[in-house]
Amino acid sequence: MGWLADETGLEKCSANYVPLTPLSHLRRAADIFANREALVYGTQRWSYTQYVERVTRLASGLAKLGVAPGQVVSVLLPNVPSHAEAHFAVPACGAILNSINTRLDLDTVAYILEHSGCKVALVDSSLIELVERAAMVIGGGPKIVEVPDAQAGIPATGRHLVYEDVIASGDPSFDWIMPQDEWESLALNYTSGTTGRPKGVVYHHRGAYLSTMAQPISWRMVLYPRYLTIVPMFHCNAWCHPWMIPLMGGAIICLRDITAKGVYQAVAVEKATHFGGAPIVLNTIVAAKEEDRLPFDHIVEVFTAGAPPPAATLAAIEPLGFNVTQVYGLTETYGPATECTWHEGFDALPQADRAAVKARTGVLMPFMEEITVLDDTMAPVARDTVALGEIMHRGNGVMKGYFRNPEATAEAFKGGYFHSGDIAFRYDDGYIKIADRSKDIIISGGENVSSVEVEGALAHHAAVSLCAVVAKPDDKWGEVPCAFVELKEGAQATEAELIAFCRERLAGFKTPKRVIFHELPKTSTGKIQKFELRALAKTL
Repeated sequence: MGWLADETGLEKCSANYVPLTPLSHLRRAADIFANREALVYGTQRWSYTQYVERVTRLASGLAKLGVAPGQVVSVLLPNVPSHAEAHFAVPACGAILNSINTRLDLDTVAYILEHSGCKVALVDSSLIELVERAAMVIGGGPKIVEVPDAQAGIPATGRHLVYEDVIASGDPSFDWIMPQDEWESLALNYTSGTTGRPKGVVYHHRGAYLSTMAQPISWRMVLYPRYLTIVPMFHCNAWCHPWMIPLMGGAIICLRDITAKGVYQAVAVEKATHFGGAPIVLNTIVAAKEEDRLPFDHIVEVFTAGAPPPAATLAAIEPLGFNVTQVYGLTETYGPATECTWHEGFDALPQADRAAVKARTGVLMPFMEEITVLDDTMAPVARDTVALGEIMHRGNGVMKGYFRNPEATAEAFKGGYFHSGDIAFRYDDGYIKIADRSKDIIISGGENVSSVEVEGALAHHAAVSLCAVVAKPDDKWGEVPCAFVELKEGAQATEAELIAFCRERLAGFKTPKRVIFHELPKTSTGKIQKFELRALAKTL
């Protein structure tokens, strides 16, 4: 089907077929944008010529450390230049990049290092002890290369090989190992563990490449953007943006700590034109102190995701010079996969209605084949804003699958679609809107929090008989975990005591911000009715 009657001599060859890979973007940029600014961090500046040389030396240095094609290199770094360099250098030596959430607890970091089979880890000097302890937990662990940060005043510990020494040891003429098949693995990103242990999401070169080609269209991006790193590079590889910016000849402005002052400095002084972030970032900008604000004269394009931005936030931030576009996606879809595409007809809407439209989940991005809402029979739901179904994805922007977990992969791809687990409805124009999140996921500051995990931590307290955790609306974080607890007969515990108990066992963003002592509503079969608790949490 689809073949000419006679295609003699029409075959793939090196002249007409090259596997798609985002590595090509930086090689091209080194040629045509050689002297343009590629990376900015405080007082430091790197041109594309310098950027590519450092990436090449790092790829060579990793190979000299024994990293072989197909092996995993883990990274525990904030949004600093070395993390951007690793996005190209690790795959350039044939390895797979595993960027780990720097906010995770010891047990989870140890699990990821062991499950991934990591050979070398590039680690910020402030996180060295965490990785050393994780290595002790698994009885071995990777070779550690520590990355000090002079700009942030964080020196090397002196206990491990230092990042700049690895770069200095590298060969500037090292020949990058490009993929022979665009479906080769590029990155391994672990989910937030919303149903127990985190799952390893495998990205291929093709999906990342197509995402980098599509997002500039969705973002109305032109040549030479100045991109501010707010989305953590450990989160879906910062939505593939480190790979995308060289395509556009742009500059990546690194911001280690996200503060209102830092954002205004980047926008006003460094002329940042684009950034992505959760609604909490928008709230931070809106609530900035007067002394932290700086004037600027251009519109900053913002992608926001994690939870729909409140209408009040949109109404407050847009007059400040920020145009916000709601996007939606998952780790399994390379980050954003839908966008709330803005039509001219929306401009005439009253402000409240405009904000409601902007909060929609939207429609599929150009690199996806299909994103729809299907019911339990895999039939499309009616476009009536009433019928509910699950958001499902199909296309090149869907992961290869879950690493070393064929059962979960098969379940996720059942019926020929990737099942997101997110419940939604559709408008008559086809736009999707999330109505609720399955499995009671709480999204706090852009981070996924498993209610089951938090409940498991609380249940270990000697005084706790039964507990349930739900999302409580929060002006700063969007949502925060709120725990409802029944104590054992005769037992006593305070709210502060239980919060402290959880903080010792969970990452900070997973710790309940409120603990309410309350009889839990249950069905006749004993199932806790969380929808009642969510309604109660909204009144707190």
